[in-house]
Amino acid sequence: MLKLIYNTYKTSFSGLSRETWLLSIVMMFNRCGSMAVPFMGLYVTQSLHRSEMDAGLIITLFGVGSILGSATGGKLTDMIGFRPVQILSSIVGGLLFILFSTITHFYSLCILTVVISFFSEAFRPANFTAVAHYAAEGTITRSYSLNRLAVNIGWSVGISLAGIIASINYKLLFIVEGGVSIIVGLLILSFLPQVKDFIKNAKENASNMVIMKPWEDIFYVKFILLTTVFITCAFLMFRVVPVFFKEQWHIDEFQIGIIIGLNGAVIALFEMIMINKIEAKRSPMFFIIVGAVLFSISYIILSAPVSFHIVAAVLTIVVFTCGEMLTLPFINTIVISRSNEHNRGLYAAGYTLSWSCAQVVGPLFGFFIAKNLGYNWLWMGLAAMLLLCTWGFNTLNKKQAKTVLQKSEVQLEIE
Repeated sequence: MLKLIYNTYKTSFSGLSRETWLLSIVMMFNRCGSMAVPFMGLYVTQSLHRSEMDAGLIITLFGVGSILGSATGGKLTDMIGFRPVQILSSIVGGLLFILFSTITHFYSLCILTVVISFFSEAFRPANFTAVAHYAAEGTITRSYSLNRLAVNIGWSVGISLAGIIASINYKLLFIVEGGVSIIVGLLILSFLPQVKDFIKNAKENASNMVIMKPWEDIFYVKFILLTTVFITCAFLMFRVVPVFFKEQWHIDEFQIGIIIGLNGAVIALFEMIMINKIEAKRSPMFFIIVGAVLFSISYIILSAPVSFHIVAAVLTIVVFTCGEMLTLPFINTIVISRSNEHNRGLYAAGYTLSWSCAQVVGPLFGFFIAKNLGYNWLWMGLAAMLLLCTWGFNTLNKKQAKTVLQKSEVQLEIE
């Protein structure tokens, strides 16, 4: 039995390129270093003794910088390559985080917050593009699953360390994050091979061929709009739901931490194995649709009149996590399948913009609805929105399949 389990894991992780592993390790350090962001609000209120509104402004400005960074990072990735963008964003972002720890003037911090998040978020479309570039044939979804695994491990470790460091000194939190970010840039500089003549080839391709922009790809635009709504709904599981567990179901912080932590643990243990088993079975959109339904069910569980709150909370997170393992790796696959090596950065930026928008819009509207209408209205509304997304993905998939069939028929007639 143990040998079977070992062989299953071995098969799931085999065949991935050296660069894919390197990029995932780098991403793990990058997310591990993202320890200061969740504590920015507390830093403003507890260390700088500013109001909650000021803390909210800082968090919102971080989201604004993220949106700008995603768009610019994607464009620069197509112009100068994913390697220099990752190096530049990591090292400059790291230095700015260290600078952040030395400044107490609030409005200077506001400006610096936008600049920091700009460089930090520019890293993501470049890393996303690099994974696609180095993925061995037939391993694209598993390569992104490995990257997600690294993100989850890095995030879990980073948050744990952040709580310890913040209890010692908030400023030290930003210094450590800055140091880790600089190390990430140096790791890429030292170990990720350069893409020969990237800028020269990019200029030649831009002048000699018509390269489709993401906003000219109707299917992609519709897909990203649906994905933005979808991710915004999903994002609230880690922003509003913990508050609901505490206020309404009276679960203490320690138990909430363990329950939410199940998400990363389940992903780390099972996602790669699951992807390896199902990747070639059905189309990516099929798994996205199934995952969206599971997301909707997880919010419906929260609105159910249950007495065993801890059991319901665990069930909510497990169902949600199953949906996440089905959707996010295959969303990556669809984004990459629509692009090529000449426009992949812009396509990746469109996807990372979905996350940035979710970060800005989701918590704001989620807490507003919960406060004014109640949590049950929020959960049922989210479940309904996710089911609408399911319908949208299904409709989009059918239209795409019909278009492909028509093109095939035309091609056969020509031949």
